[in-house]
Amino acid sequence: MIVDYLVAPFVEFEFMRRALVGVLALVVAGAPIGVFLMLRRMSLMGDAMAHAILPGAAVGFLVAGLNLFAMTAGGLIAGLVVALLAGLVARTTGLKEDASLAAFFLISLALGVTIVSIRGTNIDLLHFLFGNVLGLDDPTLMLAAAIATISLVALALIWRPLVLECVDPGFLRSVSRAGAPVHIAFLALVVLNLVGGFHALGTLLAVGVMMVPAVVARFWARDLTSMILTAIAAGFVAGYCGLLLSFYFGTPAGPAIILVAGVLYFGSIIFGRVGGLARNVFSRRHLEA
Repeated sequence: MIVDYLVAPFVEFEFMRRALVGVLALVVAGAPIGVFLMLRRMSLMGDAMAHAILPGAAVGFLVAGLNLFAMTAGGLIAGLVVALLAGLVARTTGLKEDASLAAFFLISLALGVTIVSIRGTNIDLLHFLFGNVLGLDDPTLMLAAAIATISLVALALIWRPLVLECVDPGFLRSVSRAGAPVHIAFLALVVLNLVGGFHALGTLLAVGVMMVPAVVARFWARDLTSMILTAIAAGFVAGYCGLLLSFYFGTPAGPAIILVAGVLYFGSIIFGRVGGLARNVFSRRHLEA
């Protein structure tokens, strides 16, 4: 039966259950952050920051090999340093922050690949770029769960000023000095979740599980809470179906998850009830009639 095909891999194989739990942890924390990035028109910043963590993780690899703590600490430090440097350059020169980030992330990507290549093999480089979601061990799962917990608690604490900054940053600056600390805290959460996603999906795909479900949700919900819940649901569906696709057809698990999210995205463009093409066509015909 179809149900057996949908459930059997997760019942029979522990590595599939681990992968599913890891993806769920990444989605629960990453999707809400992706929604805020989208609403703040910072979607491409997530991609830039995903590459920015690579040199730090590579240095951790160079010092301690594939050590979870060393690579996580290195990636976190590198991501925060790049975010602060990009902001500093934007504020002290005439260069816009997006251009500054673009320069930093390209340099970071090249530097990280070079560092990994010094000591590692092509297999190590592929691990850095695409991760290994089917090989998650207990420490990596605990790290993902800890990051998800920290992120959700932090989002709850900064929720009001974060939402206000998305809606009217000028008003927030006029009534409170919380804007800058909230912005820094939010950037730290972005980096933290990208570091967590790096171990499962690599630097090239970690941002995908954060941003694509958020964009999908934009076509199905109008208010923020519904958008976040929809993004989490879309991310989980993408993770579940992507893992099944990888299991039955032998495709790489990380890319399969992002490709399924891409299918949801294109489906949402057509059928989404908030700005979808089909709804726009039918609404136009209704008005013409």
